[in-house]
Order: sequence, then structure tokens, then C-alpha cells
Amino acid sequence: MIMFSWVFDSYTLIVPMRVGLFGGTFDPPHLGHLVTAVNVRFVLKLDVVILMVANDPWQKHGTREVASASDRLAMVQAAIAGVDGLIAGDDEITRGGPSYTADTLAVLHERYRDAELFTVVGDDAAAKFGTWQRANEIAKLSTLVVVDRPGSPLMPPSEFDWRRVEVPRLEVSSSDLRARFIDGRPLEYLVSDAVMQVISERGLYGSK
Repeated sequence: MIMFSWVFDSYTLIVPMRVGLFGGTFDPPHLGHLVTAVNVRFVLKLDVVILMVANDPWQKHGTREVASASDRLAMVQAAIAGVDGLIAGDDEITRGGPSYTADTLAVLHERYRDAELFTVVGDDAAAKFGTWQRANEIAKLSTLVVVDRPGSPLMPPSEFDWRRVEVPRLEVSSSDLRARFIDGRPLEYLVSDAVMQVISERGLYGSK
């Protein structure tokens, strides 16, 4: 059981952890991911946010080639190094096979006994939440958090309860970053230097 405790004179106050699960392909992880994670952690007063790297993102099957799970994990580890309260998660990689959020939440419930879990998704993913595998189980195991950008947010399925957190709008996408690697457009201030080093060392996205 992992909990926080404070001692007040003659008694100890035990407070359960608040743990955020922010899953994704992270191919590659960019500053928008970090901005989302740190803002959600602040607004919801989470103790940690786990950036869980999908082993086999089933929703992307047949759409494009995805970098290996080990490469994507290495990039996330580099991206969050030194950032307080952020953790790179490898449970889905260790488990193998297609990555399902419900399975990951069950593992986290065992690891963080009595913790309150929060599943963090973007507004575009939240709008399709009804198509997720075992969506009802995810809603039962965790508080659903939809990340809004200023403007006109998409509406998630009304049959689920959602917490909304607004974060700064950064027009950054992993697909655009991969295209930038191919055609040589600048990547400064979109991807951290640490992630760029991993990409270069591993020869990802056609880098040399």
C-alpha cells in the first residue's frame, strides 16, 4: 500500500495517493504532452502522472508504421527526466500484446492500493471514448479527465462523468513532427533536446 502520511502531535493522518494515467503512443513525445501532464497534475492536485507507453496501440492498426515500444519508452524517459511528478510507464510493454486501458488500470489498482486513479485523455479521444474496449470498466476504475484546449472543445459521451481541465493550446502533433523529420523542417521548441538526442542515436524517423 503506497500512501502519504503526516504526523500531527498525537495522531497520523493517512492520505491516499492521487495518480493520473496519461496513456499514448508517444511517437514521438513532444512538448504538448508535457504541458498537458504538468497542467493536469497541478489542477487536479495529483501526486504523480504516469505517461504510459502503449505496447501495441490497437487503434492505430493498419494506419501507419509505429516506432518500436522500446524506442518510444526511451523517448518518454528522456522527455520527463527531471520533471517533478511525472513517471514513464512501461507496464503495457512488459505485459505485451495489444494495450487496453482497463487492463492497465487494474494493474495500477494493485500497485497503488487505496489510491484514487484518474484517466487523462484529449478531447478528440474523449469524443470517441464509447468505442474503447471496456469503456464502462475504465469509468468504474477511475475518474475520467478530458483535456480541453481554449476555443470550442469537443463533447465527450454524455453517459460518462467527466472532469474537464483546460490547458494551453499548442498546435503540436506527433504526425506533424514525423513529417518534419522527413522534409527537414525545424523541430526546435517542439521536441526537447533530450528526445532529439534519443531520436538521433537510434536513427528514428529517418534521422542520421
